[in-house]
Amino acid sequence: MKEDYYQILGVSKNATTSEIKKAYRRKAIQFHPDKNPDDKSAETNFKKAAEAYEVLGNSEKRSKYDQYGHAAFEGGQGFSGGMNMDDIFSQFGDIFGSAFGGGGFGSGGFSGGQRRSQGSNMRIRVKLTLEEIAKGIEKKIKVPRKIQAPGVQYGTCSTCKGSGQVLKITNTILGRMQTSSVCSNCGGSGQILLNRPSGSDSNGMVKKEETVSIKIPAGVEEGMQLKVNGKGNEAPANGVPGDLLVLIEELPHDLFVREGNHLHYDLYISISEATLGVSKELNLLDGMARIKLEPGIQSGKTLRLRGKGLATINGYGNGDLLVHVNVWTPKKLNKEQHQFFKKMFEDPNFKPTPQKSDKSFFEKVKDMFA
Repeated sequence: MKEDYYQILGVSKNATTSEIKKAYRRKAIQFHPDKNPDDKSAETNFKKAAEAYEVLGNSEKRSKYDQYGHAAFEGGQGFSGGMNMDDIFSQFGDIFGSAFGGGGFGSGGFSGGQRRSQGSNMRIRVKLTLEEIAKGIEKKIKVPRKIQAPGVQYGTCSTCKGSGQVLKITNTILGRMQTSSVCSNCGGSGQILLNRPSGSDSNGMVKKEETVSIKIPAGVEEGMQLKVNGKGNEAPANGVPGDLLVLIEELPHDLFVREGNHLHYDLYISISEATLGVSKELNLLDGMARIKLEPGIQSGKTLRLRGKGLATINGYGNGDLLVHVNVWTPKKLNKEQHQFFKKMFEDPNFKPTPQKSDKSFFEKVKDMFA
């Protein structure tokens, strides 16, 4: 089981953004590769802290994490430690860079001036049935991605010698001043295109359809977005691929209506069944359930089956199934049936005598949303 992000950074769940940033800086300095050379345990903790900060340091991601836990980012492993050292220093180097001479680490895994190009994210919609949402599912989707063309070659930029920066020395009245700027020849990546295969674009990229596996946890909802790391468009040269963003779309169900993690079901019974009582078997999303209706049950009665709804996405139990009883009134009667009901007009047992326990429609609606 993954560690809690708040525990990794050593902060409370109501910590402010400033407190979270300070906590991350302490952890980053404590486990920084320069302070802990060749220490795999420190490297692991360094990456864990970055993973925690990537979520808790972003208000939108933090909100999703607080609501759904790690499952909010599991559509193909979400974050799941997918950052390498270059990613961490490029995103968060400014937070702890001053403590280590500008953010470089160890044997040069990160070059302070070089920019790594980022492939663009891709967005797709995935339609799910209620049955798939109830159990969770792994979907294999064909996605047209941009990838580096076979045979493409990139080389070191001759203008900046691979640094991504160009130095300029200017004589001023105060003396010689040195400034640096992004290399215009390579755009700061330090690499240029040497060989562009036929059919590729100006960056040596081509489109190719790939099958991507997406793990969708049980309990996802309409409009929820999952992320598959590194399965967006690739980037030229030594760039980082973008992500695949998966938007959940929920298909309507013939029998059940969803309300959060609860399910609503309309059960229709005859006047005879309502009068005499009956046992009914219900087809659920993942099995069967039998309910007993007492004699004299009224139309509009709601029965609640605990735990028979949908799983919560954070794994904390299930919602309920609410069965709404509807007594079906026959639209056509034969002569014998007509005479029977006519005879019952004055029968006291057939006259409505609601008790306090027989709640009105509005009271039932209030109870449902209480």
